[in-house]
Order: sequence, then structure tokens, then C-alpha cells
Amino acid sequence: MLVNIIGAKCIGIDAVPVTVEVDVVPGIGIHLVGLADTAVKESLLRTITALQALEYHIPGRKIVINLAPADLHKSGSGYDLPIAVGIIAASGQGEFPALCDFLVMGELGLDGAVRDIAGALPVADMARARGMKACILPLHSAVEAAEFTDIDIYGVETLAECVRILKGVEDCQELLIRNTRTWRKLQRARQHVRPETSGVMDFADIIGQEGAKRGVEIAAAGGHNLIMMGPPGSGKSSLAKAMSGILPPMTHEESVVTSKIYSVAGLGGQAPGLIRTRPFRTPHYSASLPAIVGGGAGDNIIPGEITLAHGGVLFLDEFNQMPRSVIEALRGPLEDRTVTVSRLKAKVSYPASFMLVAASNPCPCGYYGEGDKCTCTPSQRISYLSKLSGPILDRIDIHLWLHPLDSQRMLAARRGEPSADVAARVLKARIAQKHRFAQEPIFTNAEMNNKQIEKYCVLSETCREAMSKIMERMNLSMRAFYRIIRVARTIADIDGAEEILPGHIIEAAGYRFLDRQNLGQ
Repeated sequence: MLVNIIGAKCIGIDAVPVTVEVDVVPGIGIHLVGLADTAVKESLLRTITALQALEYHIPGRKIVINLAPADLHKSGSGYDLPIAVGIIAASGQGEFPALCDFLVMGELGLDGAVRDIAGALPVADMARARGMKACILPLHSAVEAAEFTDIDIYGVETLAECVRILKGVEDCQELLIRNTRTWRKLQRARQHVRPETSGVMDFADIIGQEGAKRGVEIAAAGGHNLIMMGPPGSGKSSLAKAMSGILPPMTHEESVVTSKIYSVAGLGGQAPGLIRTRPFRTPHYSASLPAIVGGGAGDNIIPGEITLAHGGVLFLDEFNQMPRSVIEALRGPLEDRTVTVSRLKAKVSYPASFMLVAASNPCPCGYYGEGDKCTCTPSQRISYLSKLSGPILDRIDIHLWLHPLDSQRMLAARRGEPSADVAARVLKARIAQKHRFAQEPIFTNAEMNNKQIEKYCVLSETCREAMSKIMERMNLSMRAFYRIIRVARTIADIDGAEEILPGHIIEAAGYRFLDRQNLGQ
């Protein structure tokens, strides 16, 4: 008897259907075909042992299992559960009348327990888009997809619970993920989280650095890339950490994409429903190229830090200490806001629309520009800063130089503006951008391409003259030209101005000092 069970495979952050075909025919042996990797092939032993533990008998005939389409590589352990269901149905040990309406995925333990899998959210989204009735997923994996209300999401802990649902005889409402104890527990935990315990630094706690705070506010308001240079103790890391407290909440579309990324990476299910907080990723400067960009063996390509930071902030402290190959690998993602990882047998594209916040010392000793404290030679400074190539600096919209406060100014300084006030201005600017780009597939000014800049950033004659003088005096590239206009548009949004004014252009150009200054000499 031939039985078909619908499963899925993730390619990037999207899922494609995989049909698990199980047939029991005269003969001997169990045969698995369909370009399965080692983890899938090992599922046979796990599945057989789990079935026997639950007192199902293994038919003494030939069992053929095909994972279709046969030309698509299958990886992971998520096919255990559909294979077990297929063997039960094909051998006549269970009747599942509505099997074709269910998507089934999960890893089996030897005792019949169902374990979590990666990629549950895109799998459920694919099933919803195809008009399927329900998904049966491992309990904690199903938590990721709980906000899909137009499809039933069941969270199971054992194979027996999966069989109960598929038989359709009993009422299994208690297995719907929103009715489970796990969901209620996670909901209560979310409600009792106190914002002040999250470790986010407040702008008011950072003494001085008003100019740098203004630059950070502009970067947050428009989603612009930012680099901060200065000696140790000048506040670079503190400002970067404070940025996460002024970013606006994610839109539903951003939450779905970010949640899919974390689901595919196996990092979802830690909170109920979709991820609402913007990511703030802080990899160490010794991180490898695959860790930053993404990679893996064969077609099992997992997202890297630049993708995990999608919709949020990628903070790279000690930027100049990172390997040059890693720094240069950021060129494409910073410009295209996607990253494509190619391997011999696979090529996967991931979204990578993140805000780069880089922090660096100006020289190896860290004190260049602070009087006579620097002990580095000009050649050492040039070698240290040579990692910041022109193409990388071109892609960073805002450059900030921070100087440490002396003791007298620090003692006399008063508490600054709180993050809540700054966040209100940032949110106001983001709302203006949301209305502006309502018909566009972008959310922030930093994402505008050249055609969109010409459409939404029309310059007056006075602004054109100001830009012409700035370009001539600073000898900027055309990429820097367009980035100045993007930043000027954000400054205008913060000020509530409908049009870009010359003052906005001048302020935006002032944040590009690294383009015109030889810092090493």
C-alpha cells in the first residue's frame, strides 16, 4: 500500500515541499532513496527502534521509502516522523483519512519522543501558503509558528500524539500549540520580563559626547552604517550598546523575515511567536569568514552573523583587528543587503539588511590624536588603518571621532538626554519613512537605491550648489555622493522637514571625514 506524507526542506529562509512516499511490497529489506544525506539515512534505525518501542511491528516485507523530488538533496533529521507515520499507514497498522491535509516533520528518539528541528517557521509558512489544513511539529519548534492563525499548528512530544491527531477520532485541541502548557509558560515569562534588566545602556548614562550621540541618533533613524574611532575609554562601546535602546520595534514583515532566519539557524523557539526585538549581534573580532558571512558543508549552508543581524545591528568592536578578508567580505552585503554563499553543489541567498556599527582605535596603541600620548610611528599607523579600504569606507554613511573627556568636564557634566526621548524622535523619523516607502520593498532611507533617491530626494538648486562644492572640495566618489543624500534625507525626517535643506546636506557631509583625511600621518 502506497502512502504519501508531506514534509519540507529549507532552502535559504524559504521551504519547499518534500513528499515522503512509503510502500510495502513483497520482498526483503528497507530501502531509502531520494538523495538523502547521512543524517536522513540514519533515520531508518532510529525510526524502526522507536516503532518497536511503541509496540508497532515491522512488516516482514520490503519497505521502500522515497523522498521526492529525487533530484533535491535532503538533509537533517526532520524526516524521522513522516517516515514513521508512513510505515504505520502503509503496513495497515493505522488509518489516517486526512493525511494529505497535514504537513509532518520531526526527529524521533529511540523511545518514540519527538525532538525539535530547525526551520519550523518557514516550513509552517510554506504549508499555510499551499492551503494545507495543519502542521504537526515538535512542541518547541511549533512555538515559532504559533502566530499563524489561518492554519492549525500542533505541537507534539511523542509519536503517539502525532498518531492520535492523524487518526481524527479523538479531540486533540489540547495539542494545538496555543493550548499547550509550554505556550502559556512562555507567555507568562514574556509578560514578566522587566525592560530595566535587559542590560541596555541609557543615553543619559553616557557623559558628554553630544556630537557622537547626534550621529548615533541619525544612524538609528535612517538605518545607516556607522563607524566610531577614538582612544580607549572614549565611549565607543557604550554608544553602540545604547543604540539598541533607541531603535523602533520591528514591523510585522521584518519580524517574519528575522524569525525565519533564526528558525533556519536553529535559534528559534526561545520566545513565543515571532521575534519582536531587533537583533544586536556582537561577534568577536577573531570570528572566521564563514562565521560572519555564513557557510557549511555541502548544501547545509547556515546563516552567518550578517544574516542573524538582519533588521538590527551588527556591532564589530576592534574593527581594525579583524582579518582583512572578513572586512572586505562585507562589501557586497553592505551594498546589496543580501549575501549569497556558494558551494560546489549548492548556492543559497540570505537577506542581510543590517546596520553596521564598527568601533576602532585610530592606531595600535590607541591614542593617536590625543596630544603626545601616541607612541606609534607613522608607518605603524598607516599599516593599522590600511585595513579600512576606500570601498569599505564608501559604504559606511557616518564617521564619528570620539575624544575622551577630561576629569574636570566629567565631574561638571550633567545627566544627558534619556534614551526614551531620543527613541521618540527616531520613531517619528521611521514613521515618515514608512509612509514614504509604502509602495516600495524597503523600510529605511539607507536602503534606497539610486532611482529611489532621485524620486524621493529631489534637491533644490541651492542644495545642488552645496553638493557640487562639497564633492569638489572633498573629492568624493559617486557612492559617497548618494550616501550623503540618504543621510541628509534622514536628518530632514528628524527635523520634520518635507524637503532636504542645505543645512541637512552640510551636516551629512560633515560625517564623512575619513574620506578626506589621511589619518596615518
